Amino acid sequence: MSTIRVRWSSPACIRYAPAMLVLLVRVSCTAAQTLATPAGELQIFPKDNPWNTDVSNLPVHPKSDAFVRSIGSDKRLKPDFGTQWQGRPMGIPFNVVSGSAKKIAIAFQYADESDKGPYPVPENPLIEGGPDAPLDSDGHILMIDFDHKILYELFQAVRRNGQWTAGSGAIWDLTKNQIRPARWTSADAAGLAIFPGLARYDEVVEKGEIKHALRFTASKTQRGYVAPASHWASQSRDPALPPMGLRVRLRKDFDDSQAPKNVKVILAAMKKYGLILADNGSDWFISGAPDPRWNDEELHWLRRIKGSDMQAVDTGPIVTDRQ
Repeated sequence: MSTIRVRWSSPACIRYAPAMLVLLVRVSCTAAQTLATPAGELQIFPKDNPWNTDVSNLPVHPKSDAFVRSIGSDKRLKPDFGTQWQGRPMGIPFNVVSGSAKKIAIAFQYADESDKGPYPVPENPLIEGGPDAPLDSDGHILMIDFDHKILYELFQAVRRNGQWTAGSGAIWDLTKNQIRPARWTSADAAGLAIFPGLARYDEVVEKGEIKHALRFTASKTQRGYVAPASHWASQSRDPALPPMGLRVRLRKDFDDSQAPKNVKVILAAMKKYGLILADNGSDWFISGAPDPRWNDEELHWLRRIKGSDMQAVDTGPIVTDRQ
């Protein structure tokens, strides 16, 4: 694969991504998201990271209508996070650990596309779906080492007889812009980090601002991806299906005047930073971290938004197996 140099607009920012074509894309760099830790506020990736960039003025993708129809123009968005659902935490939780936390080896199913580790898995980690989640669930475990500014992520993590196994795993330096090797997965199907795409209570309610794109899923995708994604999870070559890494945003003219205050925070981020297609799953499901303080009834307002209220934006070429 050749290297594509993508130049961001003022203030000047540059990133690199694997692709077959050279492309010039202009977006705005903005303030990066942060997370409060025992060592202070931890910045989540540089300001010019794709998760942290303003895409409100990027051009609409030529295939936007087709992509939206394939996901569902009449289907409604759903917050896949909140307090609890059927007695389990609803969303993808994360663990904050110190640099001295014990690290352990993980046996991976997809070892050839996983970062070897070791990983600082807590003794009783917060895990997606809770400790009694079905074995075939996504079972994500996210760990943030605030001392070393490292994000560790595992997919389908399971402990059997004291040994942790996982489908795949990825390690991210939060001070750098990283892209997985071409056609590598991560702990997410698209080869992206998961944590930076979660809606969090501290951002929405306490800070009143989300400074990054959100993660979402679609049931059908094509055999292709858009950088910074690096991996597809489909056998279909249907060009009407969305590629992994596709960025969509809420239309500027969407009327949010009647939305609850906290929901307006989420809608503002959807208009400014958009959402990134990161995995196969239920259509238009938006990811977030569980928190007992969420107001589930309030979050339910997001279901008023239809797919037709969204539009895909052009952030670069689609990498396929024909390249």
